[in-house]
Amino acid sequence: MSVQLDITGLDSWGFNNDGPLIIAGPCSAESREQLLETAKGIADKGVHILRAGIWKPRTRPNCFEGMGEEGLKWLVEAKEATGLPISCETANPEHVELCLKYGVDMIWVGARTTVNPFAVQALADSLKGTDIPVLVKNPINPDVELWIGALERLNKAGVKKLGAIHRGFSSARPSEYRNAPNWRIFIELRRRCETLPIICDPSHLCGKRELIPGVAQKALDLLFDGLMIESHINPDVALSDSKQQFTPEDLGKVLAGLKPKHASVEDEEFVHSMESSRARLEEIDDAIVELLAERMAIGRKIGQMKCERGIALLQPTQWKKTVEKRTREGVARGMDEHFMLRVFQYIHEESLRQQECVLAGEE
Repeated sequence: MSVQLDITGLDSWGFNNDGPLIIAGPCSAESREQLLETAKGIADKGVHILRAGIWKPRTRPNCFEGMGEEGLKWLVEAKEATGLPISCETANPEHVELCLKYGVDMIWVGARTTVNPFAVQALADSLKGTDIPVLVKNPINPDVELWIGALERLNKAGVKKLGAIHRGFSSARPSEYRNAPNWRIFIELRRRCETLPIICDPSHLCGKRELIPGVAQKALDLLFDGLMIESHINPDVALSDSKQQFTPEDLGKVLAGLKPKHASVEDEEFVHSMESSRARLEEIDDAIVELLAERMAIGRKIGQMKCERGIALLQPTQWKKTVEKRTREGVARGMDEHFMLRVFQYIHEESLRQQECVLAGEE
């Protein structure tokens, strides 16, 4: 089901971007010199907004947790020196009050805050009557409802310049990424909030600068509305997230190498070819639905037969044999093993659910 948000388009936010919105700057504002040098270094690299962490939520105490209000003064100075609008993360109403006091142009809600509806509501209440753009990072866990809930709270408070940031999700599985991309969560958010601007943060997603260009390009291929990439004048001595930050020069090279994609083209031959392919996909999707319905009908019949003979619904040996066979067949045809496993897990779960309904006398 789609979500109705009363929001304005990114082109009305006033950041003068004629393509993907590029937000860049250091993970943390560490000193006046570090922030000013970084800002001056990225100002001519295609960046539209300067970012810097002013308050840094850290996992454990006694780590560098940001410079607070002093860092906001440096951000304002960097804006005056470069002309770049400025942005930072806020986690409570006091942060919002200070950002408004110093004329910050955009704020975002961090992943650790998005998971807490009480904290998001407090931020929403503090933003009533303001016109500042607000971006909401995805919650740490892959929960699209929690993400949408945070967006709705801010929108209900009157925030119309509203967007989201995809920065990846925590996962128990080993991964080359710091935070798993889980692109399907982004796709679901896009489906349900069609007009919502969504920015990708490949820095926090990857955790390693060498992985960032590939993920940034994939984000543009998926028609993200922009990127947030971290840059530091000397990343090796950064007080936070040193491995995921580029020097301004290297950031420029990364941005120059990216190729934005378009939602559509005017080439008639291409459009005709796309329409033919989409028509065939429609036919295939119709067939999939019909086959699934037929499979579930047979499953219900089998469930009834099991009930009559006093046989358990779940047959682990048969299920194991089925899923292993279908997974092998899928892999042989070029599909991913985990994809095949998930598909048949969903099919099996739904089949069991329908068999249970039959046994309970439900339609």
